Amino acid sequence: MDWHRKNVLVVGMARSGISSAKLCSRLGSKVTIQDIKTREELIKSIKEEIDILESMGIQMMLGEDPSDIINNFDLIVLSPGVPTDLEFINKAREYNIPIWSEIELAFVVCPCPLIAITGTNGKTTTTTLVGEIMKKHNPRSHVVGNIGIPFTEKVEELKKESLVVAEISSFQLETINTFKPKVTAVLNITPDHLNRHKTFENYIAAKERIFENQDESDYCILNEDDDICKKMKDKTRAKLITFSRKKELAEGIFLKGNKLWARFGKIDESICQVDELKIPGNHNIENILAAIAISISMGVDLEIIKDVIINFRGVEHRIEFVDIIDGVEYYNDSKATNVDAAIIGIKSMKAPIVLIGGGMDKGADFSDWIDAFKGRVKSLIVIGETSDKIIKTANKKDFFNIKKASSIEEAVILAKKSAVKGDCVLLSPACASWDMFKSYEERGQLFKRAVFALRG
Repeated sequence: MDWHRKNVLVVGMARSGISSAKLCSRLGSKVTIQDIKTREELIKSIKEEIDILESMGIQMMLGEDPSDIINNFDLIVLSPGVPTDLEFINKAREYNIPIWSEIELAFVVCPCPLIAITGTNGKTTTTTLVGEIMKKHNPRSHVVGNIGIPFTEKVEELKKESLVVAEISSFQLETINTFKPKVTAVLNITPDHLNRHKTFENYIAAKERIFENQDESDYCILNEDDDICKKMKDKTRAKLITFSRKKELAEGIFLKGNKLWARFGKIDESICQVDELKIPGNHNIENILAAIAISISMGVDLEIIKDVIINFRGVEHRIEFVDIIDGVEYYNDSKATNVDAAIIGIKSMKAPIVLIGGGMDKGADFSDWIDAFKGRVKSLIVIGETSDKIIKTANKKDFFNIKKASSIEEAVILAKKSAVKGDCVLLSPACASWDMFKSYEERGQLFKRAVFALRG
């Protein structure tokens, strides 16, 4: 592609949008970056980045709609948080202007093989684990994507001998074109982001795009225990490897008694035992089985796989132990941004739970989450815009021990008052963070800071 002849519009000034604009500029394109927020709103948080973009000669359209000049552009790059049905985006389609996601842009430039991991839950843990395995297998490996490091931010560092492991969201997959990973994995599918995708079917279709360009030379990893993933088997041309926690497979990666077992090609042996793992929960067994499948498809030695997985201690903000104060354990599960992830968090606790939940409303039904409280959650503290919706659902389920907090700090103080020795306090929101925080990471960090503050 002759980037020097391109006039590129990058939409959205979050981290991936800024990274995309810089990349296109360095490639030689004339770049304009647009955001619905005004310069005054943005300069409060990203003044340094604005200065850098301007020093690179990147034009800005802040607080403006580009509809009137949309036909001036040769390419549009959308940040993941930008809806794909905006009026000026639809107008661009009428002009047949290509609309790419940030991961499509990076893929076009990327010189090396790519492993792409998606699913509703477990993406970050699995991507992090696969990244650790691949770094030991190939020190030139990089972990990017929805995990917090934009693909476009790293792509110029990559060589032909490098390897990329990417966590991929449904938002990023909506606007791919030639995106073709060497290995893809779909971990599981449950309803999520319905405020964006409108229907569960649309959400599934977005996830399935991850393997749409793969062929017989590639690999696709699917969860044999997930009914929706099973239906994807006939939709991919890639070589299949399935994994299962619930049954032994004729071929695949599975749990056999207390052992994680690999049976693929010439391999038919145990990798390790469950009690050797450092991270708890059935969901993490599934994540590890997926990671084994991905690693085997890339030809990684089994001893490397075993060594990494038995020493892996999980990721920040996902059922992360924080502290013990006055005999009460505190856990940060801020990464649980949907109902199913939050149910997993609840089921992972051994002690009676004082639960902190709530946040931005993604259109979720909280009924199943409340049902999971029985015998586990003794009290609930809610925050964010879903507070009243959660309280209403809980009351219908005859759960009434609920308090409302206006901040994460207040929620932690209320939780301390409710908890007694032998209990645990769990932040597992079942909601996105964007109503009160910049990200689930910020929410988790503030929770941990509030817990540490309890010690004075």
